Formats: sequence, C-alpha cells, structure tokens
Amino acid sequence: MTAVTHAPMAPPEPGLTPDEIVARAEAMVPALVERQAETERRTYYAPDTHEAFARAGFYRILVPRRFGGYEFGVETFMRVSMTLARGCPSTGWMYSFGAAHTLAVATLFGERAQSELFACGDFVCPATVAPGGSARPDGEGGWLLDGTWSYCSGAPYATHFMGHVVVDGQPMLFVAPRDQWRRLDDWGGQLGLKGSGSHSIAMEGGRVPGHLTLPTHLSQAVVTGGTPGRDLHGNPEYGGGPLSVMLLGSAAVVLGMAQGALDAYEELMRTRTTIFPPFTTRAEDPDYQFWYGEAAGMLAAAEAAMTNAVQQWSRTCAAGPAAFTRERDVRLATVSREVARLAWRAVEGCLFPTAGSSAVRDGQRMERIWRDMSTTHSHAGFAIYLAALANRELSRARFGLD
Repeated sequence: MTAVTHAPMAPPEPGLTPDEIVARAEAMVPALVERQAETERRTYYAPDTHEAFARAGFYRILVPRRFGGYEFGVETFMRVSMTLARGCPSTGWMYSFGAAHTLAVATLFGERAQSELFACGDFVCPATVAPGGSARPDGEGGWLLDGTWSYCSGAPYATHFMGHVVVDGQPMLFVAPRDQWRRLDDWGGQLGLKGSGSHSIAMEGGRVPGHLTLPTHLSQAVVTGGTPGRDLHGNPEYGGGPLSVMLLGSAAVVLGMAQGALDAYEELMRTRTTIFPPFTTRAEDPDYQFWYGEAAGMLAAAEAAMTNAVQQWSRTCAAGPAAFTRERDVRLATVSREVARLAWRAVEGCLFPTAGSSAVRDGQRMERIWRDMSTTHSHAGFAIYLAALANRELSRARFGLD
C-alpha cells in the first residue's frame, strides 16, 4: 500500500504560546463558577462555552502541528484542565476527558488514520476502558459494531468516540466517527458531576474501518518499541505511556476541584464571622487560619507532585522508547492516586466540615464540589485500578514476575 502523506497545516493562531492559552482558561473561571448550576441542569456545559473553548484553541492543545494543532504538550493540557475544573468541576471533567484522548490517537495510530481523524483540527473524543458491544467483519477489512458504551464523558460535543470491543477473546481498540453512533440522554441522575456530559454512546451497525482499530487495550499499549506518532511527528511525547498520562489527567481535574474548594473557603474567610466571641472575621481567627493553612499545604504538595510527575513523564519520553517500560508507566500512574488522595483529604478533612452548614446547602459551591469529588471515588481508574491493581502490577514488574 502506498504511504499516505499529508501536507502540514498551520494552526489558527501560529504565534499562540502555552502561557497564553492557560491565561485564557484562567480568564474563564469566574463565568464557569457562575454557571455551575446551569451546567448541572443541562448535564453538559453550554454551547457558547463550547464555542469559546474552540476559539481559545483548547481542543487543539494536543493535536499535532502538521494537522493544524498547537502540539503544546501534556503539561499545558494538564494546566488548562486543572484551571477549568477549578471553576466548574463538571466542565473541567467533561473537557479533559473529551480532549485528552487526542494524545492516544497521535501516539498509537498511523498517518492514514491521523490524517482522517484530525482533518478538522478540533478533536473531541471521549473514551471508555470497559469493553462492550460486539463486532463483526464488514467484508472490506473493517468492522460493524453494535452495543452501548457508558460513561462517555465529553459525548455532547464529540467528533469521535474511542472504545473497546472483544474480538476472538482479545480487546480491540477502535475510534468511531461521529456519524456512526448516537448519544443517549441518560446522564444527570448521579450524586455529582451531573454536568460532565458523561452520557452513553450507542451503535447499531456502526462502521469502523480497519485502519481506525488496533489489537490492544488502551491501558496496556506497549510503547518500548517505538510508536507511529513518535516517528511521524518527531515529538517524543507522542511515544509515552498512555496509562500514566490518562490517570495523571484525571488527577489534575480532581486537584482543580479541590483548588476551587479552597477558593470558596477563602471567600468565606473574608466575608463570614466567627459564631463565638470574640467576634472577628474568620480570616482573623486562629482556628480558621489553621484549617485554611492545613488545606492549602496539602494542595500545594499535591500540585508539586503533579507537576513533577508530568515532568518525569516528559523526560521519560525524551529518553527514548525503551525507557517507557511498564514499570515506569505504572509507577507514574500511582502518583496520580496520591495527588487525588491529598486533594480529597484537604476538602473532606479541613474545608468541608469547617465551612459551616449554610455553605454546604444544596447548590452552594462547596456542597457541589464535595459531591463532585465524592463521585470521582467511583471512577474505575481510582476505585479499581489505582486502589489495588496498580500496586500489585508495579511490584510484579519491578521483580520481573510479569
């Protein structure tokens, strides 16, 4: 087969910098805070918010430059995701889980697939790790898929969907174009993250060509022999471990939520008074000073761990394909667990119980963040993999028992 070539395209704003795109996210935080209730009612962020994200370049942060993206890298993407979650946890979750899988496509798939998938520049592709549905050959080297995949965060504005199906007893990763599936109206009844757009996706005879499939599970993709993306783009970040970067992305969103809780607590410190004499603002009270400082320290430590883990991920990519062993991938993934734990301890142990009952009424910012962070405990990555499986897998890899 003749190799596919693609003439490089310039991004919409060739001079845009990582710091500028992060600043755009920071400028949106106040509006996201104000629209949290609206986002929950709709079950996903508003169309005008989606349009603002597109204009800001958020959906092109990880898209390779040759396809009209900015190729700013994982660190910039994490900073934007964390910032958006600081304003609205549901919005941050939906954005991050819709845009993060750009990296997997740009890493694991060949030029033909990437040229097709990134044709429009903006790329929003929710993914699920649980295999579902069924697949049958279409007679042309591709597959016809039937089934329903749940928890597809980012589905409302998705251009594609990435999922898994079992074929002959083995997982097959696939990317389905938007015209091959439909979104179900089945999100919003959960405890938290009601506005995260985590609807189910259904396919009835959806066609996926063979070049948009891979015989692997996303979390188990091996990169030590090199990747199509590293060769195609000459960027080592398109050759990194997909497991660790996925889970670090989840932790970045959780950390952003906790930072939003600290923001809400600071507002209470400045505007509320103590209930026992001597009556002062909470900011002047030694106990509130302690609780605020305790939480702020935990979140500072979590952010430091997060930043360092992302830097380690990038350095490991740069060291060459052989450096990103499964042990390295899992070890970095476990950092995301500790980031999430510190973030939760800060909120659940310091901020939520001392904010006061009026601050945790239905619809209050602190109450919503607590619900949203509680819901993340049921996420498969944190609840199942990182809680136990990752420890055993790391140990087996370290002692050569795989």
